[in-house]
Amino acid sequence: MANDKVTENRPAENAGAGRSRKRKRVSFLAGGVVLGLFVAAGGAYVLMGQEYRRVFFPNTTINGLDASGLTVEKVQTMIASGMEGYKLTLEERGGTSEQIGGEEIDLHPEYDGSLELILAGQNPLRWGAYLTKGDSYTIETMMSYDKDKLLAVVSGLDCLQEANLEAPKDAYLSDYITGSGYEIIPEVQGNTPDSGLLLDSVSGAILNLKPTLSLEEEGVYKKPQITAEDEGLKALADAWNLRVQTTVTYQFGDQREVLDGERIHTWLTSTDDGMPLLDETKITEYVAELAKNHNTAYKPKTLKTSYGPTVTITGGPYGWRINQSAEAAALSQILQSGQSQEREPVYSQTAASHGAQDYGTTYVEINLTAQHLYYYKDGSLIAQADFVSGNEAKGWSTPAGAYPLTYKQRNATLKGQGYATPVSYWMPFNGGIGLHDAGWRSSFGGNIYKTGGSHGCVNLPPATAKQIYENISAGTPVLCYHLGGTNKGSSTVTPAETTAAATTAAPTETTAPAETTAAAAAPQETAPVGPGTTETTAAQANPAGPGAAPETTAAATPSPNPTQAPQQTPQTPQQTPQTPQQTPQTSQGSQASPQPGTSATKPQVQDTPGTAQNGTSPAGPDSKTNGQAASGAVSGPGA
Repeated sequence: MANDKVTENRPAENAGAGRSRKRKRVSFLAGGVVLGLFVAAGGAYVLMGQEYRRVFFPNTTINGLDASGLTVEKVQTMIASGMEGYKLTLEERGGTSEQIGGEEIDLHPEYDGSLELILAGQNPLRWGAYLTKGDSYTIETMMSYDKDKLLAVVSGLDCLQEANLEAPKDAYLSDYITGSGYEIIPEVQGNTPDSGLLLDSVSGAILNLKPTLSLEEEGVYKKPQITAEDEGLKALADAWNLRVQTTVTYQFGDQREVLDGERIHTWLTSTDDGMPLLDETKITEYVAELAKNHNTAYKPKTLKTSYGPTVTITGGPYGWRINQSAEAAALSQILQSGQSQEREPVYSQTAASHGAQDYGTTYVEINLTAQHLYYYKDGSLIAQADFVSGNEAKGWSTPAGAYPLTYKQRNATLKGQGYATPVSYWMPFNGGIGLHDAGWRSSFGGNIYKTGGSHGCVNLPPATAKQIYENISAGTPVLCYHLGGTNKGSSTVTPAETTAAATTAAPTETTAPAETTAAAAAPQETAPVGPGTTETTAAQANPAGPGAAPETTAAATPSPNPTQAPQQTPQTPQQTPQTPQQTPQTSQGSQASPQPGTSATKPQVQDTPGTAQNGTSPAGPDSKTNGQAASGAVSGPGA
């Protein structure tokens, strides 16, 4: 049984071994076929490569000519035929073109063996690598031309003639343009070739027998150095526009002055690096112009008087006054920063209101001719009275003009050489000249001032001085004027008398005449002094001289009786102004008036109560007060 099984298994083993042997034979045969194919292909590749011992590899260009598969002789023939009738067309900017013919430059073939060297350098076994990418050769000696003739031909091209050329221009910043400022003007490319680059490009095109040459593509045109996209130019435009796009609006009450680029651009100059530079002189001139147009200090003012006619008051510092140096400095900083704004200028002196009547509706009206005074507050008449002003015969006339009340002081002593006169209510307005009570006088008004007047002060009945003092404040306008035909007799009062006041409305004011240019500085005037004294003050007097009448805008008419009591008596003010804290100082020289509305050091006042012809105090109530002590002492002219 065992032998039988063995016998039965042998045929199966033999069958498997047979199949294996068959597979091996098939694989051997397949490998042989493939090997044979490789051998055959290699042989064919080598055989084909032998052809490239006499022709150029695929994708070979020589001087721009396709030499693939060509022999040296055929390449030479192609070059020679290409030179026959050769013309190079130059495509120029602007759509124009020109041509250069080969005959113009004696173009001809010239072979020096370079083609043969290229062919000999080919490895036939590497020809397959050139099927996708080949070599390019330039042989300058393969053709030749007369270089001098080419230079002459190129130099004679229209595209190089001066009459046809537009030079390139850099981008730049425009001049000022109304409404927009400064703009960048784009660069201009022009059409001017670089002659050297043009000659090189033409020579290369000819050696390669190119039919056309684009001067634009070759980049032979000269280029601007600065374009509109230049960052430096953009920054420059921003800097200049920062200045001219700044607007400064000045407010003068209802009036406005607008400063903008239309004016500012004329103030700009350029630094070495092109940046804008503000001309500080122009800024100063502009502020001076503002001052000329809007300052009212020292300028004529019109007043519709309580007597009816309108007068023009000349002289005196009252009014608006721009601090020109401070405002010029502030304006320069504003323009440098580029911060537009509305503003009022820096003032060294202010007034009650803008407009023709800058003194407003609160003021003291002093008619030096009538020797009568009115005090209006917010349009209502608070007080009125006759007064005695400066002694005309001695040259001490109270100057006409518009002045701010410097300050007010209770219980001051008016001192002069050999006298000291206490007053209860002292209100200076023109250096050492002021309003004050004069209890030593028994009468006021009329012609007293002509020979028996003060040293320049306005002497008032005590009750009137008190009433004015309690209702007035520093900076209040004091308007002094002359009005012909209003002089009347004097009124007699006692120190205890009270001047009646009315609550009638202030007179309607008329429009001021055209203003003249303000003086560069306040007029320097000498105030009158008492007998035996030598002190002077910086009081601003009428430029025409002490006692001179100002020009009037309407003819004088008969005046009302200035001493006639008004029909109504105003109520006593609820509050009494506080006495200034500052104690007057004694000085041997003159003192200038401080700015209205500000605290001020009291100027020294020398004064005598009503002076007789011999320079001594007249008999009367005043003789009892001479030399008496008071709470404050001021010295200078005025009483």
